[in-house]
Amino acid sequence: MNSFITHLSSFLIIILPYLVSSQTCQNTCGQVPIKYPFGTGVGCGDPRFTPYVTCSGEQLTFTTHTGCYTVTTIDYSNQVMYISDPTMSTCSCTQPSKGFGLDWDAPFSFHDSTVFALLGCSTTSSPIYSASGDGGSNTTFPMCDSEGGSVCSLLYSCEAIGRLSLPITTCCVYTPVDLGPSFEMDLQKLQCTSYSALYGFNGQESNPAGWKYGIAIKYKFNYNNDYPTLCATCEKSGGVCGYKSSPDKAFTCNCRDGLNRTTDCFYGGKWSHGSRFIPWKAEALSLLGFTWFVMLVFVLTGGCRLE
Repeated sequence: MNSFITHLSSFLIIILPYLVSSQTCQNTCGQVPIKYPFGTGVGCGDPRFTPYVTCSGEQLTFTTHTGCYTVTTIDYSNQVMYISDPTMSTCSCTQPSKGFGLDWDAPFSFHDSTVFALLGCSTTSSPIYSASGDGGSNTTFPMCDSEGGSVCSLLYSCEAIGRLSLPITTCCVYTPVDLGPSFEMDLQKLQCTSYSALYGFNGQESNPAGWKYGIAIKYKFNYNNDYPTLCATCEKSGGVCGYKSSPDKAFTCNCRDGLNRTTDCFYGGKWSHGSRFIPWKAEALSLLGFTWFVMLVFVLTGGCRLE
């Protein structure tokens, strides 16, 4: 009997965590749909993205070393994330800012549609030039776009920005955004008081009040930018892609019934007329019931003496 209890206890220790586990990964955060490579918590999505994109309550947030920013929407088809910086200036509001930057080792870069307009820059220290640093050379390159005058003049025509009474020469437009290998826009170092960012004119090129203000950021799944086959299989079964808390961060499929699996959320079987699918939790319960039956038969047939 002691041997029976020992084996049963060992089995329950193994199977119970699968039976009582609860799903932590969701497919939305507030009004923003969440798909791979993003997730709603630790163990969800791709582990490379977890430190930067988080869901707290109903708010999806993008974090870099320069601050925390609201994710307004994600274009999964084109792999572009749009964020809003509460410290940047728009046509309706102007305020001082320290700038914006991406973490150099994060899987993000600026989308070509992003336009940065540096406002209230010094006209005596030439902040529009920066050392290129390519190959160790000491050459410089213009930071500002020579065709940015129209953006500057229209921004300065806004009442909020225009009340600063700054000459147009203190505005610097930078597109396409690069910011060099550090992905850093340090307004204090550039001697500019604030900046504005936009990723589209919304068909209103001459009306800055109608522009799409914010920052468009690109992301990649991996080096080759291939959508992982394991994740596609998991999502097809209704699961959410995630990863284990183990050091290797191995892939897991987070299922609606609360179980995490290495492939998908279904157990496939065959009927005479097609196929059937049993949730993994049902499979685990069936396995538990079968084990109880085998052990009971083992006892009743004298395989284990009761003392």
